[in-house]
Amino acid sequence: IGTSITNTIVSMGQMGDGAQLERAFAGATVHDLFNLLSVAILFPLEVISHYLYHLTNAMLPDSVGDGEKWEGPIKKIVSPFAGRVLKANKDVIKDIATGKVENCDAYYPVLCLDGIEDYKHCASKCDKDAGEEVGVDCGRVGLITCDKNTGCPAFFQNGANLHDDSISGGVCLVLSLFLLIVCLMGLVNVLQRGLAGMSTRIIYKATNVNGLIGIVIGAAITILVQSSSITTSVLTPFVGLGVIQLEQMLPLTLGANIGTTITGLLAAMVSDNVDALQVALCHLFFNLSGIVIWYPIPIMRRVPLRGARALGRATRRSRLVPPIYIIVVFFVIPLLLLGLSSLFMQKTVGFTVLGSFLVIGVVLGIARFIWWWKKQEGLQKCLACLDRRTDMNNTMKTLPEDMQFLKSKVSLLAEHTGLPEDEEAGDAQKGSDGTAEEVAPENEEVAIEDKED
Repeated sequence: IGTSITNTIVSMGQMGDGAQLERAFAGATVHDLFNLLSVAILFPLEVISHYLYHLTNAMLPDSVGDGEKWEGPIKKIVSPFAGRVLKANKDVIKDIATGKVENCDAYYPVLCLDGIEDYKHCASKCDKDAGEEVGVDCGRVGLITCDKNTGCPAFFQNGANLHDDSISGGVCLVLSLFLLIVCLMGLVNVLQRGLAGMSTRIIYKATNVNGLIGIVIGAAITILVQSSSITTSVLTPFVGLGVIQLEQMLPLTLGANIGTTITGLLAAMVSDNVDALQVALCHLFFNLSGIVIWYPIPIMRRVPLRGARALGRATRRSRLVPPIYIIVVFFVIPLLLLGLSSLFMQKTVGFTVLGSFLVIGVVLGIARFIWWWKKQEGLQKCLACLDRRTDMNNTMKTLPEDMQFLKSKVSLLAEHTGLPEDEEAGDAQKGSDGTAEEVAPENEEVAIEDKED
């Protein structure tokens, strides 16, 4: 589910054009809906029957030989540059997950032998069997580590603590998001200029293929780049520009889902861990099961397609739909589920009872919302609210031009009919010229006469 947020963010790069945003957002959310629908069916099925576990367990060999890790061309190009900026220490999360350490404090402060910042003096591991000690025979790194080939990255700091590395990670996150937005804007601009005329028709004909062939193409591209997010994020602007139809985007997306599992299989097959291979096989058969459910039968295929089109049409009513969708689907709902599950994981009576009441409350709230949405015209009310906001925004945008237009028409009308100027405006102008003192006595005389009468 989480990997589909990337192309959804990419679709927001076409906010400037309503038609492009509608098509792009539909092309992005068809990936989201397929994953969500597959999880909604297969996750409860796996909890009840454990069919994925038993299926993949029957396919496992007795052992898997250790070999070299395979890397795709994109990773080989990008990794050296990224390693010079920031390199994450994957051993931290691995050691915490396996219980070797309790928290990140065991990795701090960062220590490099003799103050030399390179892999040998900072990140080389101690051989405890040989009696080596940290700070004497080997260094110590925290969340940020060094690379054997490129050395220590720019954000690595000898003597850093957890707070320092956390700040460095936050800075890199902000920079990466900024670069992502800039690249997306540049990608959309280049596509708009390049996909004009004949080139658009050529790409449309090239992608207008049978669904099974589209799945194969999507899988092949994803295997090459080793990322389904890259595949779907590149295809989303094409959907926004009308080059790829939504019906063709769906099989390409399904192929990307299959292709991203091949990367895990390749990694598991060259490792010596049978459990890793089983996890990779579960990933593969989960996606294959979802495809079997939602793609071959036309009536099932229309479910994610209609949902994606409905979300795309909603962007016509308000540009706030994409960010609200991202916040709710990828942040609010996961955090809610994570919070509820954490209450039951405490294994205490108090938290279990609290969690049970919260689950009941959430279920009743969802039922009440569905009733309001279906039976009490909730959908129409939401659409009407979005229409009002859109009309208000359009009115505010055109208000200065409309005022200038009205003033010009009033001036033409005054010249044509010979109407006198506004008396109140003339009095105000006289008052501002210092004639108010002359008017005041007249007003006093009138007031006295009215009082005598």
